[in-house]
Parts: sequence; C-alpha cells; structure tokens
Amino acid sequence: MGARKRERAEKLKAEKKVTAIASLKNCPTSPRKMRLVADIIRGVEINKALAILKFSKQDAAITLHTLLKSTIANWEAKNPNETIETTPLCVKTIMVDSARQLKRIQPAPQGRAHRIRKRSNHITIIVDKLVPTIKSTKTKEVSE
Repeated sequence: MGARKRERAEKLKAEKKVTAIASLKNCPTSPRKMRLVADIIRGVEINKALAILKFSKQDAAITLHTLLKSTIANWEAKNPNETIETTPLCVKTIMVDSARQLKRIQPAPQGRAHRIRKRSNHITIIVDKLVPTIKSTKTKEVSE
C-alpha cells in the first residue's frame, strides 16, 4: 500500500469514528411516502429534526423518529466523552431505498384479477457534527 493510499484510509477511518449510522431493513411503507418525510429532515440539526418528526402527521414519521433516536444512541456510544447538548449534530445523510415487493392478487370484475404490489423500503441515517457554513455575500461592484 502506498503512502497516499494509507493516508486516505487513515483519514476515512478517523471520519467513521466520529459519524454514527443506523439502518432499518424491510420497513413496510412505500419508498415514495418515506422519501417525502426523509427530504424534510435531510441536513437539519438533530433536535429540530426530532421535533419535526414528532409533530408530523404522516405515518412514516414515527418510523423515522425511532430510527433517528437509534442513530443518536449510536453516536453517544462512539463518542463517550461528548454530549449531545454541547455538540451540534445534524442529519448528514438519509437514504431511502426500495426493498422487496409482496405481490398479491385482488379480484376484479368479470373474472379478472388485478395485481397489488405491497412495497417496502430500506432506510439508512448518518449523523455527523454540524459544520457551520459561511454564507458568502456578494458585493455589487458599482461601475462609473
């Protein structure tokens, strides 16, 4: 292994020690419905994301709320010297992928049958420290 490759591997290993991951497999909700809720909390600070999910009317929010609390617990286990109150955390990445479909048959008129696809999904949440972004202010140049 070369020096650059080793340094890159050590850098990735150090990043993995700081971030926390939690995933849920085969959640019986369609991926489209889950993505609607996931898009709301992507990139949001942890406490704000928990509040959004707690007061959301969608059924998928309950599942995401539980998974986000699990991710926070994983972060606390990886970082025993730090607390959530002092460290600003955010939802760095949230991925909703489709899982297997259960195919069912529903009777239809005139002896026909319609296929029903009961969809499910896989969810992965990655929590990391909140990096403060500096908003660049563009100054207008006045030409005379």
